[in-house]
Amino acid sequence: MKNKIKVFRADKDWSQQELADAVGVSRQTINAIEQGKYAPSLPLALTLAKTFQTSVEELFAL
Repeated sequence: MKNKIKVFRADKDWSQQELADAVGVSRQTINAIEQGKYAPSLPLALTLAKTFQTSVEELFAL
C-alpha cells in the first residue's frame, strides 16, 4: 500500500514522533507505515486522515 504520510508530515514540519504522539501510536509504527511495511488499521487510517484534514483516499492508495 502506498501512502503520502511523509509528504503530509513534511508539509506540517512534524517529526515522526510528533505525528505518532498526535495519533497515539509509536514512532516505529509511523516509520513502518511510511516505508510501506505496515498497513494501518481502518481506525488508524481514519485518525491519520483526520489529523491531516484530508481523506483516507488522498492519504493512501493501493
